[in-house]
Amino acid sequence: MVTTMQNLNEIVLKVGAEIYFQNKKFLIKAILNFEELLLLDIDKNEKKIINISQLSYKPKIAIENISFDHDIQRVSDDHWAKALKKYEVIKPLLESPNRTRADVIKRAKEYSFNVSALYKWIKAYEAEGVVTSLLPKERVDKGGKRLDDNVELIITQVINQHYLTPQRKSISYIQTEIKRICKNSELEIPHHNTIRNRIKELSEYSMISHRFGKKAAEDKFKPKTGHFPNADYPQAVWQIDHTQLDIILVDDIYRRPIGRPWITVAIDVYSRMTVGFYISFDPPSALSVGLCLTQAILPKDTYTQSYELKQKWPVWGLPKKVHADNAKEFRGAMLTRACQQYGINLEWRPVARPNFGGHIERLQGTFLRKIHDLAGTTFSNIAQRKGYDSEKYADKTLSELEEWFAILVVDTYHIQKHSVIGMPPLAKFTEGILGTDQKKGTGLPSRILDENKLKLDFMPFISRSIQDYGVVIDNIHYYHDVLRRWINFKDPNNPRQKKKFTFRRDSRDISQIWFFDPEVNTYYPIPYRNISNPKMSIWDLREAKKKAKIDHLDEKSEKDIIDAFNRLRKIEEISSEKTKAARKSYQRRNSGFNKAKNHIQSANENDELNNDQQLTEDFQEIKTTQILPFDELDDFINE
Repeated sequence: MVTTMQNLNEIVLKVGAEIYFQNKKFLIKAILNFEELLLLDIDKNEKKIINISQLSYKPKIAIENISFDHDIQRVSDDHWAKALKKYEVIKPLLESPNRTRADVIKRAKEYSFNVSALYKWIKAYEAEGVVTSLLPKERVDKGGKRLDDNVELIITQVINQHYLTPQRKSISYIQTEIKRICKNSELEIPHHNTIRNRIKELSEYSMISHRFGKKAAEDKFKPKTGHFPNADYPQAVWQIDHTQLDIILVDDIYRRPIGRPWITVAIDVYSRMTVGFYISFDPPSALSVGLCLTQAILPKDTYTQSYELKQKWPVWGLPKKVHADNAKEFRGAMLTRACQQYGINLEWRPVARPNFGGHIERLQGTFLRKIHDLAGTTFSNIAQRKGYDSEKYADKTLSELEEWFAILVVDTYHIQKHSVIGMPPLAKFTEGILGTDQKKGTGLPSRILDENKLKLDFMPFISRSIQDYGVVIDNIHYYHDVLRRWINFKDPNNPRQKKKFTFRRDSRDISQIWFFDPEVNTYYPIPYRNISNPKMSIWDLREAKKKAKIDHLDEKSEKDIIDAFNRLRKIEEISSEKTKAARKSYQRRNSGFNKAKNHIQSANENDELNNDQQLTEDFQEIKTTQILPFDELDDFINE
């Protein structure tokens, strides 16, 4: 019996794969649907049906900290480029279901690498499933021979000036020129293989662009038609983009208008399924892109339960390609490396060619039109908004809008027929994954095993030195004993300055941050220094700072900020109770009014005067169901 190969970062959900359930090893015998698997207990030779959400690849162990072989943002550009080069060489071999030794030998000859080296890289990548598994190992012979920095500079300059040009000079010319300059400068002449390897490390897109022109590179690497190429199965291509929503939202505390939110949405081009979204008041950023992709990649069982959604949202796993706008938040180093780490091809939309983003933009247009039906909408333009006071009618908070949007997407859009694909997105996605009688599906995608690690990889980082009192971010102090070793630690490269370390933070919960310890390659959660401080988001913090400023606290210390936050929460609790009471009173009054209105219509239509007595009783109910004064609300709540 041949079982499917597993790696340390994913749970592979394919027939024949070995997995763990309740700390016991099982074999997947059949995939029943998006939720259930038929398993074989290897020890007892018994079959059982289990829910996919209960699985783990290996026995679960309570782990507080998150270990990394490498933090992807701290790897040097040179080492990262070498790892990516290895990945590019072995990628077709990894994707081939029937890989043979002949395939490996052919690939090795094509790139002038040793066959044993390719097998070593394949083994390392298949064991972990991430690019960092291909990073150069730390040298144990420190002080060994390496190229002089001046020689490296000469190699780079000659390649840029003579090889990456329309004249397209040969590699032998480049080697000769580098040797000539080094000899004249009395520098050690590099080996010809060293020069050849530097050229091999160049991006093919960059090389073609410089030597044959940008159009030649575009023709080879970019899509050419309106039909998105290679989006022929689920998870093949995701499109992601931002838009500012046409609605004014209110704050959670005073229910006052505070502005228009932004939304980041990702869709699966094949099925038109929405795979993830993120809503906030902040303009598009690396954080919003990272959080949207994180939601898209991870299972959504808990999320759908939190909003009591009626339909399933069975989307998880890594896409082959993410197609995005040219905006800077997509081109940032953090997002690029995070995608490269998980083997995601991040591709940017060609400039001035808007048809390449048509799928996501049409979907956003659909959602925007739905939002125009909500109270507080700003519509699409001034003409439509004429005579409508958006701020006056605004009544939804950010969290309420997110719940509304989740229902719109999962319980409405996914199950309605799509005019282009001819069926509901959920049906198309299901067909592509599980297959039909006529067509085989791609099978269930693998599930990421360490969800926290993935979240950290897609989360922007902050650099801070560590002081006697710990770390301060936005006037909030954090501390844990794991920081003690690094307090006032000097930067080895600049002893006059303190070393800065990597910290990551989720804007939705700043009660803890994550510290990367470079000595043990592990992220540790670092809590508030004052553990009595309440849990809050970055937006709560900003609101508290505004409150502190209103109270004329020039020095916005942590104590002042937390005090303001607690007072805001107190007001919110009181306001919430008053709002509930007022709405309850309004509903009773409105119910009586509607009842009377219906009787009036019935009387007019049928000309039946015998309803007068009932009408009198209904209007009497309206009269007695008045909105109570604020000083009577507490009594009303306790009725």
